[in-house]
Amino acid sequence: MRLWADLNGILGYTALIRPMPSERLFMRRLLLLLVCLLFAPAAFAACAPDKAVKLGALDWESGQFTTAVLNTLLHEGYGCATEAVPGTTPALETALAQNDIQIIAEQWVGRSPIMQQAVAEGRAAVIGNTLKGGAEQGWYVADYVQAAHPDLKSVADLPRFTGLFTDPEAPDKARFLNCPSGWTCETFNTRLLANSRLNTTFNNVHPGTGAALDAAIASAYEQQKPLLFYYWQPTGLMAKYRFVPLEFPPYDEACWQNLLQAGNTSACVSGFPASKLAVAVSAPFQAAHPDLVAVIEKMQFEPHTLNRMILEMTENKRSGSEQARLFLQQHPEVWVDWVSDEAQGRLKASLGVPEAKSSSLFASWSIAGALNRSLAQTVQNYGSDFRLLSQFTLNTLLLPLERALQALPAWLVLLSVAALAWHAARKLWFAALCAFGFYTIGALGLWPALMQTLALLAASALFIIIIGIPLGIWMARSPRLHKLLSPVLDVMQTMPSFVYLIPVLMLFGIGKVPALFATVVYAIAPLVRLTALGIRQVSPQMIEAAESFGSTRWQLLRWVLLPQAKPSIMAGLNQAVMMSLGMVVLASMIGARGLGEYVLQAIQTLNIGQGVEAGAAIVILAIIIDRITQAYGRRSGKAV
Repeated sequence: MRLWADLNGILGYTALIRPMPSERLFMRRLLLLLVCLLFAPAAFAACAPDKAVKLGALDWESGQFTTAVLNTLLHEGYGCATEAVPGTTPALETALAQNDIQIIAEQWVGRSPIMQQAVAEGRAAVIGNTLKGGAEQGWYVADYVQAAHPDLKSVADLPRFTGLFTDPEAPDKARFLNCPSGWTCETFNTRLLANSRLNTTFNNVHPGTGAALDAAIASAYEQQKPLLFYYWQPTGLMAKYRFVPLEFPPYDEACWQNLLQAGNTSACVSGFPASKLAVAVSAPFQAAHPDLVAVIEKMQFEPHTLNRMILEMTENKRSGSEQARLFLQQHPEVWVDWVSDEAQGRLKASLGVPEAKSSSLFASWSIAGALNRSLAQTVQNYGSDFRLLSQFTLNTLLLPLERALQALPAWLVLLSVAALAWHAARKLWFAALCAFGFYTIGALGLWPALMQTLALLAASALFIIIIGIPLGIWMARSPRLHKLLSPVLDVMQTMPSFVYLIPVLMLFGIGKVPALFATVVYAIAPLVRLTALGIRQVSPQMIEAAESFGSTRWQLLRWVLLPQAKPSIMAGLNQAVMMSLGMVVLASMIGARGLGEYVLQAIQTLNIGQGVEAGAAIVILAIIIDRITQAYGRRSGKAV
């Protein structure tokens, strides 16, 4: 509007000169052209008022913070309508290449084949340099490990320290904690482990998610336990703890490009580059908004500043937008040179006004801080005891069971499944169908993962039965206990399954054991509840008759209560086992191997084929288990 007012004024002035009509028309056209050229950057609308600029909602802390800072600059400084679109990194990069979103605020340059292809094809651009000096990455140990072992300075020294980093799930080997499956860093770390000839002595362990990796590192550090792991900055842990990088051979660009390719057979070893962090934008956005592109190109953070912001964000449980607003309020000297004078004024005016908080009748009763402090103290004080319990469970139950299943010939497992199915339903076609279901999973190349899932599922079911049925019987016979446990079971049964993964990961570390305990806690409620229900529904006349014949409590339980309650108990077991299967799959997020790992990897890499195959395997396994347990439940009902 201002431009057009100025333009009209200029044209009005030329009209007062009153040249010849042809000259007047020429001058008006010439002035119009000059004004458009001179004022094009200022006249170009920063954002279309009816179309939002879509930013990828990154799920890691630095990405959340950087996205929120850029979102605030665009929205408050330049008046853009903005929208955050969630998704995995590959999904967001694919969407950006198609202009479905316009900005990814933290792009690790050279790490994404999707983005490299989009840039090469002219569909996207990577601009700016958001982290001064680039992002550091490498293999690290804690400072106390290096202080206790000063000879451990480089990767070449690791073969002499395998006993220091023992893998609890394979004590004859050491453990290297890699990136989550599907991340680019997982590819080159796996290659480096093999090319350094460390894969024969170190197990390549994947935590499943970035949060699980952070939790495993934090848990080990709080307990002063040795851990070899890959890590990077910017992250909050870099500001909170002190890590020492291990030395690698000098960085070699050609070697590094080979390491990024999973199928490459080169045996080279290279140090890590300082990865450039930038902002990815779609090509249409870059062409349409040069003023906003100029802002993005100037946006840059010091490493220590970004690490501190992420740490404050994590420890204070702030969202990315909350931390970004605090940063912009407290550090105007960092960002004032990024934006225009007009945008500065708008931002300062907006940031000077506290965020509007809706009035509420409700007080703040958050228990998050107290729970976090309690968990941290428990880890520090009793972490060693929990790790001993974890090791005992591994050595006495999980590992022997998994090794036994892995050692069984596939044909014997198929026959066992068929025999179990026939015994449950007494139908040959059902037995054959169940065996064929297992065969299908093997044909998909998922037999080892199936055995790992079955081992964890069987161990979980064993604990659930041992604890759940006696507790249900006790609950049925004690009204006081029933009143006490009912709300507890309600909470356990309705609590989101992800919640159980957090404390067990901190207490037991990463791997099978935390998955086992999380599964037991999550899935035990229906068995307890339905066992108690079945016992309470036994006919009082039948109980009186048994007691009149002189039955003891044990005899009453064995010959009357349990047989009569068996259908209800089997229904509870069916529900518990199905919930266990769902939790076992989710437990891949904290490093439990099995079918869930393939699903998680497929999600993180947008591998549709792998996701469908692994998902189909889980569905087949779930249907077989469900039908077999239901068949046993129907038999129990008929017997009664």
